[in-house]
Amino acid sequence: MKANQRKKRRPTIHREDTVIVISGKDKGRTGRVITVDWKRERLLIEGVNMVTRHTKPNATNQQGGLIQIESPVHYSNVQLYNPTLARGVRVKIQTSNAGVKNRVCVKSGEVLG
Repeated sequence: MKANQRKKRRPTIHREDTVIVISGKDKGRTGRVITVDWKRERLLIEGVNMVTRHTKPNATNQQGGLIQIESPVHYSNVQLYNPTLARGVRVKIQTSNAGVKNRVCVKSGEVLG
């Protein structure tokens, strides 16, 4: 490994997961993960980190103008949401006897998604 590179974390957040934002302007908001880009370590979350885009009229948007669109968030700014505890939790990956990997809540020990 080169000196200026850091080891990338194992992905624990997947598409369609519910996450809570733990830092930034949208801190405390929850949303569903739309897309995951682990190459850039970024997540697109529904209704979080909205930005305004100035768009020209085109085939899909005949009027053009200002549109609100989600912008990606770094994975370190979100946590997996546990609905029973109603808060974000850390997870660990546990392998069952059958060889199935599960994400387990560190606090309560329950299997998440």
